[in-house]
Amino acid sequence: MKLLSQLRTSSFQLALLYMVVFATSVFLLLAFIYWRTAGFMTAQTDETIEAEIAGLAEQYRGRGVNGLITIIRERVARDPNAKSIYLLTTDDFLKLAGNIDSWPEGARSDSGWINFTLDESLGWHGPKRLARARIFEVQGGLRLLVGRDVDELTNLKRVIETAINWGMGITLGLALLGGFLMSRSTTRRIEIINNTSRRIMNGHLSLRIPTRGTDDDFDQLAENLNRMLDRIVYLMEGIRHVSDNIAHDLRTPLTRLRNQLESTLITVNNDEAREHVGQAVAEADQLLATFNALLRIARLESRGNTADMKEVSLDELVTDACELYEALAEDKEQAFEQSLEQGVMIEGDRDLLFQMVSNLIDNAIKYTPEKGLIGVTVKRDGADAVFEVRDSGIGVPDGEKDQVFQRFYRVGKSRSLPGNGLGLSLVSAVAEIHQGRIILTDTYPGEPSPGLTVTIHMPAYTGVSKRIKATAIEPAPGDRPTADA
Repeated sequence: MKLLSQLRTSSFQLALLYMVVFATSVFLLLAFIYWRTAGFMTAQTDETIEAEIAGLAEQYRGRGVNGLITIIRERVARDPNAKSIYLLTTDDFLKLAGNIDSWPEGARSDSGWINFTLDESLGWHGPKRLARARIFEVQGGLRLLVGRDVDELTNLKRVIETAINWGMGITLGLALLGGFLMSRSTTRRIEIINNTSRRIMNGHLSLRIPTRGTDDDFDQLAENLNRMLDRIVYLMEGIRHVSDNIAHDLRTPLTRLRNQLESTLITVNNDEAREHVGQAVAEADQLLATFNALLRIARLESRGNTADMKEVSLDELVTDACELYEALAEDKEQAFEQSLEQGVMIEGDRDLLFQMVSNLIDNAIKYTPEKGLIGVTVKRDGADAVFEVRDSGIGVPDGEKDQVFQRFYRVGKSRSLPGNGLGLSLVSAVAEIHQGRIILTDTYPGEPSPGLTVTIHMPAYTGVSKRIKATAIEPAPGDRPTADA
């Protein structure tokens, strides 16, 4: 699987393209060398035959037919290996001289040049060999064939062809191996960047892409990305500090305003005025709850105050939270199902975990209609402790599931309900501190009201403390668990 994924990388495809271009170039070069070498050897053989013919023609002009026959016989006698081929016949193919007895089959050519095999059918007494010859007519109706044994030349051509084929195969193999090694090295560095980027996208903003110090293009890319991340973190921290400072600075005067309104509510006798003042107190409470939630999230994310984690029974904690919210579910006639596996232990801050669990259960009850279904599950899944809340409410569209953890983000369908969009931001912050992983899915996929299932995986306690640090948050006056998505 890993090999297939590497074969699909752009670096390997580029190396493959280079291999094709390189192999084509090598093939053309070797083909040219073969053409020139084979052509030279063939031309040399033809020149030798032409020289033989020129010598025989000279003898024929000086000594006549008998002299031609004599010189052919002499040359045959001087050539025991029969490297030269001769055959002189009359017009009716009667042999006069030569070292073969008959004409090769199909021994006619417009150019006069023929290629044939020396065998017994021609009166050849040695092993089969390949030959090349030229045929022409001599004055007086005689026919003359002069040729050369080209068996060694043919074998040499075959050796060259085999060498070229092996050379092409080795070239392709080495090019493929080189392309694979090149793409593997490139892919390894790209994968380092991808892995680091994925971890940064998952919230580890302090991570940076490692460099090798070679100042190559990958190092330059990593340095540019790291500078961009530094700038993004700087801007995010600036925005976060502004919102946190606003929340911190406004909470005190808002608290005083709320207390003054409450004092006014006690002294006002007019019912209509009391109703208006009561609404103003409620609005002030909502604003204070929003500011308190912002400050809680800020303290969680900054991790300024730390305390040692302790062993926590997740099933007991969830049981306490369910008891707190069962009455609220009964008021809406909702079915409240609980499946809590006993003995599921985690290492964490109980108060923070209780706040996270309460937020999710409160959300489920709030967004589930009357007579709907709420499900709460605690179980052990391998090395993970799993907490899950299911509801049959309006759900969250797939395109917004990654955005609901942002501050003040609210799904369009839920904007008419009370809330400030900070509940899941707080849940995300608590889960991150406890090394949790949040998964959002539809409870009833494909239904008009698909509902929402929030599943949180956290490392189960194995008896060996990991000494994780968590934020110890002191609740502000009047604080209580709230959950708003």
